[in-house]
Amino acid sequence: MSIENRYHEIASSIPGAVRSQLFGKSCYKIEGKPFVSFFQDCMVFKLTGEAHSAAIALEDACLFDPSGKKRPMREWVQLSEKHEHLWKRFAEEALKYVDLL
Repeated sequence: MSIENRYHEIASSIPGAVRSQLFGKSCYKIEGKPFVSFFQDCMVFKLTGEAHSAAIALEDACLFDPSGKKRPMREWVQLSEKHEHLWKRFAEEALKYVDLL
């Protein structure tokens, strides 16, 4: 299975998740609010609090900068396939966060 297919498998397994676009990139939304995306063979998560801190502390994690102009989106953490085993966990954390908004 390709890494992008794994992203779709995880994101689409979230009840109510709808496939969409975010800055021209694949994303999934809940009630119109994006919570995960896929960029540069990485899954990207909208996170806050302890979940954000845990994700950004992982090796090679970075803030999502879809424009490439050094203007990262502070709430969005990009994780490579090296951390694929954690993607489901962070997708669930992202869902919790957007449900609070």
